[in-house]
Amino acid sequence: MLLCFPCGCNPLAGILHPNCLVMEASLGIQMDEPMAFSPQRDRSQAEGSLKKNEQNFKLAGVKKDIEKLYEAVPQLGNVFKIKDKIGEGTFSSVYLATAQLQVGPEEKIALKHLIPTSHPVRIAAELQCLTVAGGQDNVMGVKYCFRKNDHVVIAMPYLEHESFLDILNSLSFQEVREYMFNLFKALKRIHQFGIVHRDVKPSNFLYNRRLKKYALVDFGLAQGTHDTKIELLKFVQSEAQQERCSQNKSHIITGNKIPLSGPVPKELDQQSTTKASVKRPYTNAQIQIKQGKDGKLMKQSKTVDVLSRKLATKKKAISAKVMNSGVMRKTASSCPASLTCDCYATDKVCSICLSRRQQVAPRAGTPGFRAPEVLTKCPNQTTAIDMWSAGVIFLSLLSGRYPFYKASDDLTALAQIMTIRGSRETIQAAKTFGKSILCSKEVPAQDLRKLCERLRGMDSNTPKLTSDIQGPASHQPAVSEKTDHKASRLTQTPPGQYSGNSFKKGDSNSCGYCFDEYTTNLEGWNEVPDEAYDLLDKLLDLNPASRITAEEALLHPFFKDMSL
Repeated sequence: MLLCFPCGCNPLAGILHPNCLVMEASLGIQMDEPMAFSPQRDRSQAEGSLKKNEQNFKLAGVKKDIEKLYEAVPQLGNVFKIKDKIGEGTFSSVYLATAQLQVGPEEKIALKHLIPTSHPVRIAAELQCLTVAGGQDNVMGVKYCFRKNDHVVIAMPYLEHESFLDILNSLSFQEVREYMFNLFKALKRIHQFGIVHRDVKPSNFLYNRRLKKYALVDFGLAQGTHDTKIELLKFVQSEAQQERCSQNKSHIITGNKIPLSGPVPKELDQQSTTKASVKRPYTNAQIQIKQGKDGKLMKQSKTVDVLSRKLATKKKAISAKVMNSGVMRKTASSCPASLTCDCYATDKVCSICLSRRQQVAPRAGTPGFRAPEVLTKCPNQTTAIDMWSAGVIFLSLLSGRYPFYKASDDLTALAQIMTIRGSRETIQAAKTFGKSILCSKEVPAQDLRKLCERLRGMDSNTPKLTSDIQGPASHQPAVSEKTDHKASRLTQTPPGQYSGNSFKKGDSNSCGYCFDEYTTNLEGWNEVPDEAYDLLDKLLDLNPASRITAEEALLHPFFKDMSL
């Protein structure tokens, strides 16, 4: 029963006016102490109720998904009892199940349900990667596979693992060494079979800290090298190449700056039935792109010519242009020769630049972990792209910041790499794989040790952000764009406004997430050897041809007292 008085008091909720406190005794209400109305208390109660409702809604959704999976693949019910949904991505969902064996304890199994639209060859290639290369050297294996019509479920051993974000700053330096050593073991294993994983990141390298077990998972985006031993990856690669060759498409540009007109190309007219239009904020211009057979949206063309956009702030920007080396004349032929680009070194992209064709090349992976050759759409990508991704993971471990890079587009991601590795070095490396990059301002390379020590807060004798870390103030591009509370940014600070707290953990202007809520383990971090940063430098080599391999990394002096 709810008691509410005309004066607005609600004794049961502890809300009483001072003049009404005398009524407590007559009503027989037992209260520990007079309580006043508390908006904060009510707000916390409302938030708690909201979270509970969200959890109930989520549980109901998971239960429904499990029921649908049982219906789609009925034979699963004869073997497994699905407990929970533990992961969901673009191409699959992962469930935790137990195997209903006749003898012995229940065995935990991870069930990966591939989306029905996945290409059969792609599914078969992923299975072959798991069966041929998996099962040893920290590479996930496969136990069973179930299929019903277009639904495929892969059953794998379940490895209970920690969240990389949760444990990042609680790892001792020795644990970091062990983590990277075991990651290289897994990469060496798959690279020996000519498998390019293409999506190496912490969430795809499971780590059980207590048992010291590791597992490289998710080969859904894998491709083969030219000499791959995984036969089906050859078909995946050739199919992708055939699609790129057959997609002879053009951009349709409309802009408020320079209108382009002319007859519609025959190729575009013939393929007009499968177009998908995507609007981007390029000076009120639109680019029309086409959806490929695999369901991915990709820019259609043969060459690349993109100018940079603003990087996190409106005051300063890197203006860059990426194009195929030695093909400028061919590129310019896609728009009237009399029109001259006038947006270079500005924060906009004109219609002329947008009208130039772009090259279609593999660019799978997760933003923040893509190698320079992927960002610049180099068609010849090797196992070196996995080593770059491993280098970004190592950078996060040494700096204590995750995600270290986060960008909404490839050009911004490339500019972020320049802020760490240097613009001159990036430009020079791009030439080696047939790309040309133009940068409006020179950005100096940073000292990796100084950068990591300041981000981790190990160097307390100097300001957290100084010119030896970021270079001249007038040339400061942002390292990462503003994202959610788990990934903030390293912003430009006008001259004279640098402060000692600019890199303070938890600051909204830092490069990664605040880890103050986790216990920091300083064991070994006060004397990180030079070999660690030498290995990091070799992993983040901008030139894929000279980038260290997994086999070489395992033999690096950084792991001198560790055995395979």
